[in-house]
Amino acid sequence: MPKKLSVLLLAAAVLFLASCGGEKASEIEDKTSIVCTVFPAYDFARSVIGDSDEFDLKLLLKPGSEVHSFEPTPQDIIDIKNCDIFIYTGGESDEWARNILESIDANDMKIIAMMDCVEAVEEETVEGMQKEGEDDEPQYDEHVWTSPNNAIKIVRTISEIVIETAEENGKDTELYEKNTKDYLAKLSELDQNFREIINNSKRKTIVFGDRFPFRYFAEEYGLDYYAAFPGCSAETEADAKTVAFLIDKVNSEQIPVVFYPELSNKKVALTICESTNAEPMQLNSCHNLTVDEFKSGADYLSLMKENMAAVEAALN
Repeated sequence: MPKKLSVLLLAAAVLFLASCGGEKASEIEDKTSIVCTVFPAYDFARSVIGDSDEFDLKLLLKPGSEVHSFEPTPQDIIDIKNCDIFIYTGGESDEWARNILESIDANDMKIIAMMDCVEAVEEETVEGMQKEGEDDEPQYDEHVWTSPNNAIKIVRTISEIVIETAEENGKDTELYEKNTKDYLAKLSELDQNFREIINNSKRKTIVFGDRFPFRYFAEEYGLDYYAAFPGCSAETEADAKTVAFLIDKVNSEQIPVVFYPELSNKKVALTICESTNAEPMQLNSCHNLTVDEFKSGADYLSLMKENMAAVEAALN
């Protein structure tokens, strides 16, 4: 059964059963419910609301889960139906979310698509990259938050919605305003640190032995890149031609690091490193994180600070 149809049927069945449930959970608990599909949205919202007990925040994509094969559970659908604020990426991989939104009465829900907060850029097939299937429709990179400047724009939008909702509920907004100001300052500092590292580096080229979910990062800081697949590819096995090209590129330009994203099987990156003097390193796209990282309190800022050291090593 096509995934779109299965999601629609599941949503219809769940919503029919849930229709007997009466009021929204957020109305019963007297809390504003925020549901986020992916970790960056969750972490940005968490940074804005802080330790307020006026909001109930939920993350749908569980830590350690594969992003590209996500399917909502019946409880996920109920949580979306009952939420006051829904934050999702807004790209092609979120078609399931759009299907659910179309199947419910979302008139009173505030919806934020992170891709709508920034200028989206198209995926591209750079030299040596394994080609995807032919598609006449442009494909847009969904990893908008990999640029700290984009993160600033997204956080501002989330903050505006949080403050607007608090005001509608007759609540004080001072905490959310302060949290936003403090967090935006940290994101601005993160951006400046990356600029300093990259502007003072010996090279401006990075190599990914995997998907490349860093188009926005590369665009922001003027980096060239080579990779096995585009950022939203479902591929994990590179063909021999692609691997050979990346090995030659690493050797010819003496690239010291070959990157792979979080939760990768690392196979392509390790194969390249075995044939070169390069070192394999993780670069966090922050799309998701491990269970242990989540439990230990890792967040967007801490993961991106890890990226600073990795980028510096790769460019020097």
